Amino acid sequence: ITLGNGSNDVLELIARAFLTCSDEVIFSEYAFAVYSIITQAIGAKAIEVPAKNWGHDLSAMSDAITSKTKLIFLANPNNPTGTAFDSSALLRFMDSVPCDVLVVLDEAYGEYIKDDAFPDGLSLLKTHSNLIVTRTFSKAWGLASMRVGYAISSPTIADLLNRVRQPFNVNSFALTAAATALSDDEYLQRSVDVNQKGLDQIEKGLTELDLDFIPSKGNFVTFNVYPGDKNDSFTYTGLDVYQKLLEEGVIVRPLVNYKMPDYLRVSIGLASENQRFLKSLDVVLKVLV
Repeated sequence: ITLGNGSNDVLELIARAFLTCSDEVIFSEYAFAVYSIITQAIGAKAIEVPAKNWGHDLSAMSDAITSKTKLIFLANPNNPTGTAFDSSALLRFMDSVPCDVLVVLDEAYGEYIKDDAFPDGLSLLKTHSNLIVTRTFSKAWGLASMRVGYAISSPTIADLLNRVRQPFNVNSFALTAAATALSDDEYLQRSVDVNQKGLDQIEKGLTELDLDFIPSKGNFVTFNVYPGDKNDSFTYTGLDVYQKLLEEGVIVRPLVNYKMPDYLRVSIGLASENQRFLKSLDVVLKVLV
């Protein structure tokens, strides 16, 4: 186990421990922006594989492996699209990856899925020593401000990661909170249940507003800002909707940096907060359309 100041810190530790400027890193289009950022920071070459239905095309990612590939990032579920792949797809992919190529399975949102077909990365660690599973207490556990993330890997990999890890990168208060939360299964289940109800509420509301969205397995929904059949008659952009929502006191995430200028991502909140967002979005769209 390697602890991090959020899983973002762990992802950076992995890059700094294993990458050089002569290596290649593979990740999916529309995947977590940090994968590209830390690759660039090290000076390695980024190989972005086109997405399939907004998610990872694992077959294409496997085909992209070369003799220079050192690291592959997978996010399951994926941020910001909310897509996910199943256990059989992950196993096929892992079996196709050379043992000297490291695979980072980012399961930051994994607790939200209660489906037997969804992979538990930890189950593959015994058979795939090149796998690193990263998780966080910032999502379903509700401890984002505490900044506690972790990686689980082989002892050899963990030893190398801990050589570049700062000695006090997670404070004692956060560790106590994380340990307490981890022992409370009922708390986690309530969190997951509230999220699922909110997810249903947001998706139903977006449908009523005639807005397309990407079905999500996380604690957010990514939606298109143009109602109905998209055409060239719309004069506003996703950033315009984002700005107008700010003026209504609602914060969402613009996705221009993900090459998704027509989309916004909204996090799931409590029922009243979700309703506030939907009402504000309705107001904004009526003004812009």
